[in-house]
Amino acid sequence: MNTEILGIIAQIVALVVLSYPLGRYIAKVYKGERTWLDFLSPVESFIYRVCGIDPKETMNWKKFLVSLLTLNLFWFFWGMILLVSQGKLPLNPDGNPGQTPDLAFNTCISFMVNCNLQHYSGESGLTYFTQLFVIMLFQFVTAATGMAAFAGMLKAMAAKTTQEIGNFWVYLVKSVTRVLLPLSLIVGFILILNGTPMGFDGKMTLNTLEGAEQTISQGPTAAIVPIKQLGTNGGGYFGVNSSHPLENPNYLTNMVECWSILIIPMAMIFSLGFYLKRKKLAYCIYGVMLFAFLLGVINNTHFEMNGNPRIDDMGIAQNSGAMEGKETRLGAGGTALWSVVTTVTSNGSVNGMHDSTMPLSGMIEMLNMQINCWFGGVGVGFMNYYIFIIIAVFISGLMVGRTPEFLGKKVEAREMKIAVIIALLHPFVILVGTAIASYLAAHRPELADAWLNNPSFHGLSEMLYEYTSAAANNGSGFEGLADNTYFWNFTTGIVLILSRYLPIIGQIAIVGLLASKRYVPESAGTLKTDTVTFSLMTFAVIFIVAALSFFPALTLGPIAEYLSL
Repeated sequence: MNTEILGIIAQIVALVVLSYPLGRYIAKVYKGERTWLDFLSPVESFIYRVCGIDPKETMNWKKFLVSLLTLNLFWFFWGMILLVSQGKLPLNPDGNPGQTPDLAFNTCISFMVNCNLQHYSGESGLTYFTQLFVIMLFQFVTAATGMAAFAGMLKAMAAKTTQEIGNFWVYLVKSVTRVLLPLSLIVGFILILNGTPMGFDGKMTLNTLEGAEQTISQGPTAAIVPIKQLGTNGGGYFGVNSSHPLENPNYLTNMVECWSILIIPMAMIFSLGFYLKRKKLAYCIYGVMLFAFLLGVINNTHFEMNGNPRIDDMGIAQNSGAMEGKETRLGAGGTALWSVVTTVTSNGSVNGMHDSTMPLSGMIEMLNMQINCWFGGVGVGFMNYYIFIIIAVFISGLMVGRTPEFLGKKVEAREMKIAVIIALLHPFVILVGTAIASYLAAHRPELADAWLNNPSFHGLSEMLYEYTSAAANNGSGFEGLADNTYFWNFTTGIVLILSRYLPIIGQIAIVGLLASKRYVPESAGTLKTDTVTFSLMTFAVIFIVAALSFFPALTLGPIAEYLSL
């Protein structure tokens, strides 16, 4: 069997096998049970004292949300100030200037919402200071924010009737100290041993084989790459991201980084089963997500490893597959797997250029983000799937004549209205943004010429991808689009804000409202939600509501491009 295929299978098997024990460990962390990292308790207690946090305080869903949003607002101003003034701050051996206000706005919002949509090149757009004290800091904080929100949902769903969903600050701190930081240290050591730089020297000047001089950026790369992957943050220390040989030196580091992107989102589905003591429900949710993920992997692997038919027509052999925009040390198969892993999560890091993938591969990359609930970002992946569970429960109850219930709580009109609004918000902001950009491209070409480099089907795909990536808090892009302009910085910034905070507010509100209701014990008339039948129903609802909303746009973009080959 092709060694590239074996590498793909090995990574997927490792993810599935290791996500189970990690999920059990995460459940213990959030339930406050004993774990092997309990020696960190004094460190956590010190953080609580310094920040004035009472770890024994419990919060209702409204106070929980206020804490979450207040934290994010504070870090937004922190990031804006540092990014604009970075040229005057220390740890800037290469003399990189401060960012413009519009670019700083987009950068700060993007990293604040766990998206990392980069409208700049990593090594030249930031200094070592802002890489550490804005980018890396935000990557821990935003990942932990999503995980804390997920932990609050778990506590609310596990209780029979309660007004409290836990302490946001405790969940936030433990997400960092007990999960994100230990795993980041392990991945960081592996990267350092394989050649990823970790230091504060400026650019190196080297002589090439041709005798010319070339400058190579370095810096604290190994400190930032692990959390960008494990926290489903994405982005790149270097402009070309994980296709850069210093950020991702070889096939081993490629496997470790690709594994890091998906391991926590996968594990958190199992942690749901352990926390709620409903393993069968977790298996059903995990099965739906894994099935959709594998469909994407099979599709992209097939198209990328079989090459471009236009090149075949020229009589040129493509034994290595469609290698445009890919690294030979990683191969077409490794890039195909990564392209699916990074888009089923809200990661967005790349090890090859998505703009150069085959049209139907690009469609899968977009569709993963447009559906936005196949594992997803750390914490928020299940939260997005939860919205469709609520909708599926309500529809199923109407179809079979049973009262819609989930985990012993009746789903009524108020919860349904919130769920439907959140479900439709995602396609709304993506399609409206793409429509405005397309209108400008057609009627104001003098504006669009500054950023749209590709005409016809692929140009539409680039614009659709950019808004899809922003709305899904993903951050990857079809990089043929010149996006560092006032138009793209501000419009995608607005999409980032709406698509991160409104869903979290709605999801926490639903679980808080349900938690306060009277618990109804299961009976013969209860609609079972941990069955294959209900799993298929949920998959159908997701496909109808999410996927079909984008079918016309996908037809005009990647599908039309595929048919034109």
